[in-house]
Amino acid sequence: MPRYALMVEYDGRPFAGWQRQADQPSVQGVIEDALARLEPRGHTIAAAGRTDSGVHARGQVAHCDLDKAWEPFRLSEALNHHLKPNPVAIRACARVADDWHARFSAIERRYLFRLLIRRAPLTLEVGQVWRVGHDLDVSAMQEGANHLIGKHDFTTFRSVQCQAQSPVKTLDEVRIEALDNQAGREIRFQLRARSFLHNQVRSIVGTLERVGAGAWSPMDVRTALQARDRAACGPVCPPDGLYLVGVGYPSDPFGGL
Repeated sequence: MPRYALMVEYDGRPFAGWQRQADQPSVQGVIEDALARLEPRGHTIAAAGRTDSGVHARGQVAHCDLDKAWEPFRLSEALNHHLKPNPVAIRACARVADDWHARFSAIERRYLFRLLIRRAPLTLEVGQVWRVGHDLDVSAMQEGANHLIGKHDFTTFRSVQCQAQSPVKTLDEVRIEALDNQAGREIRFQLRARSFLHNQVRSIVGTLERVGAGAWSPMDVRTALQARDRAACGPVCPPDGLYLVGVGYPSDPFGGL
């Protein structure tokens, strides 16, 4: 059975998350349903990351096994046709080795969080960014974020529902930048690690927002991390604005897209 890697983009708002659920719509579910239109049997796909309800993706990666050999471009076109009208698109498709795995072959995940500073309600970007109505100190947030870079016990920034065996993770990068555009002042948080704990990114961004607002000092982030206590975490920000933007592999199946 030939195996294919899929690069997937989606708007997470209509879905209860990536993972298939019996009574709620999921991204996995609509892709598996589209595959069943091409080959009428049960399909189960695996993904690099199980994004939560309302979380988006520009570069999620999944893999599927099919009965016949498809030309990758034709497979992506056929899937996109059957995915309509769901806000899910296959951006790229590639044939991969039989033992290649979207999750277990990955060596890093990259997330982007978009925060928009403006008083006015959102119209065009509802659900795509987190809107806050006050200014934020980007330098202070970056100073606080620097305490999180490296290998740490991230119990403070881990959901109580997290199923990971260990809270110890290595956060390779947290980069924060401000961009001024017509919609308002956008703050972008870019985080990179081999893997993340459940709600880790949203917990970190919500805590750093408190630093930017002046309610926390940058050193308070270090104190919270060292507490290894979920109660020491700042507010968990909403899923609006969170995107899985890329997954890294020892050899990129998509040729650098």
